Amino acid sequence: MRFIRRLPALLLLLLLPLAPASARWEGSPTLERIAAAGEVRVGLSGDYKPFSWEEPEGHFEGLDVDLAEALAADLDARLVIVRTSWPTLMEDLAAGKFDIAMGGISITEARAAKAFFTDPILTDGKAPIARCEDAKRFQALAEIDRDGVTVIVNPGGTNEQFARANISRATLILHTDNATIFEEIVEGRADVMITDAIETRIMAREHPELCAINPDKPFTRAEKAYLLPQDEVFKTRVDDWLGRLEAIGALQQIIRKWVE
Repeated sequence: MRFIRRLPALLLLLLLPLAPASARWEGSPTLERIAAAGEVRVGLSGDYKPFSWEEPEGHFEGLDVDLAEALAADLDARLVIVRTSWPTLMEDLAAGKFDIAMGGISITEARAAKAFFTDPILTDGKAPIARCEDAKRFQALAEIDRDGVTVIVNPGGTNEQFARANISRATLILHTDNATIFEEIVEGRADVMITDAIETRIMAREHPELCAINPDKPFTRAEKAYLLPQDEVFKTRVDDWLGRLEAIGALQQIIRKWVE
């Protein structure tokens, strides 16, 4: 776990109206734990730009790091980032390793059967990314799922689920380090990855050799939200915070900061 100092720019969020303390904590084991410990534990994978990633120096950055800091400020608690991973995300939540998971989590029926989600913060979908010289070859899913094509995917999340459901003829390889997976495409050890369109845009900017393919027309549509234990009062509290952020334009401002 890592203790994170709140960004000064986000201290203005302390000015947002809070619910009375009794209303905030009553009936919620999660909020009671946060109040007693003086900290909110946020699970992040630290490998998914623009939502969260871990810098070589060990600190976390990203869209959901800023929002985690804002949530901690709103709860008058210290932020503690807990590393999780896509394969262990649901197990870590069930084990109580964190109070809320952030970092670009897609709402799925399987996850929603075991946990709660906040109101969505954005909508995205699966789209391909490949070397720019090959982009015209991979405009459609049928053009990707062909003999002789190598599709790379990170394990444990919706990227792997999509690939296993839709790739049958192409060679599918798993790459466990999402921080280096795009370099595999650059170096020619894989041809294409299908991931969230927002990530294809970010990675195409970071790797000039790569092109996001039709990110405005993804193969699927899915909403991203924050993953919570099955605690109705806590969900209401976090949804209320998100609603207030959206009402003053702060949510949109943070998203634009990292996406645009």
